[in-house]
Amino acid sequence: MSTADLQIHGDLIEECRRGSRRAQFRLYELYSKAMFNTAYRITGNREEAEDMLQEAFTDCFTKIGSYRSESTFGAWLKTIVINRCISRLRRREADLVLTDDFSRHETPEEAPEEEVTLPDPSVIAGAVEKLPDGYRVVFSLYLLEGYDHTEIAQILGISESTSKTQYSRAKEKLKKILSEMNSNG
Repeated sequence: MSTADLQIHGDLIEECRRGSRRAQFRLYELYSKAMFNTAYRITGNREEAEDMLQEAFTDCFTKIGSYRSESTFGAWLKTIVINRCISRLRRREADLVLTDDFSRHETPEEAPEEEVTLPDPSVIAGAVEKLPDGYRVVFSLYLLEGYDHTEIAQILGISESTSKTQYSRAKEKLKKILSEMNSNG
């Protein structure tokens, strides 16, 4: 982001702190698509992602006074979106089961990656949506959002080894789903 862009963002944030609806709308325009994509990858549901997006922006504008420029506004907002989504998933409690695997205390070994021809990105996105919530959340945070396992563990309130295990299981499940999709045509 250029210095001019940073200044514009800083000005918009200051206007939001003073309650400017125009500035809020402008920040929404700038960030809503990226934040929707983040929410969608975590929730796996378009309507839920839209709800999370609206709630996250409401939180953002309510808490804008607490924003400090130690991180970018986008990173701060993404944290709000992720926390909103995780809270929703925890409330849902349907498939979100993040438990330590007590049968193993070691970190799962990473298997060497096999050479694979990847399907169309929309097929992969559809397969990711079919992952159980717990797997999808860790998979999305790690691979798509770029968080490391230490950060994921802090965000979700789980151990780092649980995050690694969930990610490993998500990859295996995803391979299975893609294989089934491929064999079904």
